[in-house]
Amino acid sequence: MQKIDIEMIPGGASPPPIRVGEATIAEAAIAEEMQYHPADSAGTAQLQAARALVVRELLRQRANALGLAEATSEAIDEADDAIAALLEQELDVPEPDEADCRRFHAAHAERFSEPTRLKVRHVLLAAAPDDAPARDAGYRQGETLIRELEAAPERFTELAQRHSACPSKEAGGELGWLAPGQTVAELDRALQHLPVGLHERPLASRYGWHLVSIDERQEGRELPFEQVAERVRHSLREQATRRALRHYLLALEAEIGVEGLSLDDDGGNALMQ
Repeated sequence: MQKIDIEMIPGGASPPPIRVGEATIAEAAIAEEMQYHPADSAGTAQLQAARALVVRELLRQRANALGLAEATSEAIDEADDAIAALLEQELDVPEPDEADCRRFHAAHAERFSEPTRLKVRHVLLAAAPDDAPARDAGYRQGETLIRELEAAPERFTELAQRHSACPSKEAGGELGWLAPGQTVAELDRALQHLPVGLHERPLASRYGWHLVSIDERQEGRELPFEQVAERVRHSLREQATRRALRHYLLALEAEIGVEGLSLDDDGGNALMQ
């Protein structure tokens, strides 16, 4: 039987049944699993959910075949224990040596660097993204407040307490030291490129407009291998585990047989999510 990708089924048509060996993955089970696979479309979520259930069923059947447990689809805890025991027994993951780790660190030093940190104050002028009049009014108010701050920087605390919609208003707008990823994404991206001082115009986010002052900036720096050796080893071990798991799942797919869906490169990731 040709294996069909769920996302390719025309609208309204039912996908072919998905079978793993003699077991059938029920449509109801896929629908229930979808809540654990948020995606940009229902079709993508459905595919990810179906793939995760196929992966689980392949591992459950292999665990049963080896007598690790009589793990059934209904006995979730027992199945999880059997799958954990199975992977411990059968998954061959090589341990990276120091030379591997040093090479990986040299090639990806930025991944193990100390991030740039910014000491930030802000005033949030709230406006919903779909409220054009409020956005326009907020921007104009922000320009006015920035002119006031340029003339009298010492008034930042006062203006934050009077105008900000952020809980940080109680601290005069202080956000403290921020590293990448610690604030809303669109503001986070803008902050990384700002110099020290009051920014000359309001910055947009989904929450409204931000009047931002960068009070201090500590540039990121590369960390020596000895300081991050365990993080490097963990990254390499995780990569090796994903590769080993993918190859193992593809071998199980060929041995047990899967109909209605084909495990592709994301097959190994389905279990890791």
